[in-house]
Amino acid sequence: MFDERPSREAVDFQNEILGRVSRTFALTIPELPSELGLVVGNAYLLCRIADTIEDEPQLPAERKSEFHRDLNRVLSGQEDVNAFTLRISSALRHATASEKELVQQLPRVIQVTASTQVAVRETVVRCLRIMCEGMPFFQRTVSLQGLPNLDELDRYCYYVAGVVGEMLTDLFCLHSDVIAARRSQLMPLAVSFGQSLQMTNILKDFWEDRAHGTCWLPRDVFARAGCDLATVQPNRPNPGFHPAMQQLVAVAMQHLNNALSYSLLIPKKETGIRRFCLWAIGFAVLSLRKLNQSPDFTSGKEVKISRRAVRAVTRAVHFSVRNDLTLHWFFRLASRGLPNRPVDLCPVTPLDGKPHWSQTD
Repeated sequence: MFDERPSREAVDFQNEILGRVSRTFALTIPELPSELGLVVGNAYLLCRIADTIEDEPQLPAERKSEFHRDLNRVLSGQEDVNAFTLRISSALRHATASEKELVQQLPRVIQVTASTQVAVRETVVRCLRIMCEGMPFFQRTVSLQGLPNLDELDRYCYYVAGVVGEMLTDLFCLHSDVIAARRSQLMPLAVSFGQSLQMTNILKDFWEDRAHGTCWLPRDVFARAGCDLATVQPNRPNPGFHPAMQQLVAVAMQHLNNALSYSLLIPKKETGIRRFCLWAIGFAVLSLRKLNQSPDFTSGKEVKISRRAVRAVTRAVHFSVRNDLTLHWFFRLASRGLPNRPVDLCPVTPLDGKPHWSQTD
């Protein structure tokens, strides 16, 4: 997957910073085959930089769009990475220390990107372009009232996670001809795979997002339950809030069902790719289970799964990674008691006007 080997310093930095900016991906990416893991880790860090730009509260929307555009120009070789790094580093005031270091070391990250084969770079560049075009659109309109409806939540999830599912699928296909032969089966499920993980994060991070003036939940779902998203408060009665959350847990669970189907389409001999997918699914199911059992939760920390639960997921997947029946059994066991609902895959049209795959209400 590489035309030339990136420098040892660039690879070491990527491996080290990954563990400081992502808990989940720091666990799952090392399970991938060596070169594929290096490519996926690199793509994740680039997406994290785009997300860090979007999350900077002091940057006006127009400036964020400029930085996103310039990041894509850097990836395409149309702009100098060092000049861009100086500009963006001085603009980030509220990012964590690890996020700031990641941005400051962007030249090393880009060195790894530039070493990959053309098809790999094109796949990663496409993902970042769509992500950087879509995120600012939603950031300009987001408020405590939430998104208008479930369709808009689907579109938002596509830009921040669904497109990543598409990117991963194409990278897996570039890694393996056997996987490539199943691309037509995998791709309709790829967006659902990404959305399942994103929806889990959105639900458990609701109160933290709200404290920053943001809500990504669909207000029509809450309005039908008799709840006004703009007025809910932690540690106070919020009629209709929990029933509406349960409806969204059910949607997320069906996306996780689709994600399981996606994972089991990966050939059994590709145990590393299977573990990468299945660990993330297991963590998400247990997070939703904890959230569903905690209707009065007031922070994501309260529904964060324990290290013991993480070990249970990794061990279960390790011993059953080639056994689809056992994996189905573990999934049913972990999701027992969670609400569920059917989700039909259908094309959704994002900003670029090209159909992608998501769900119907």
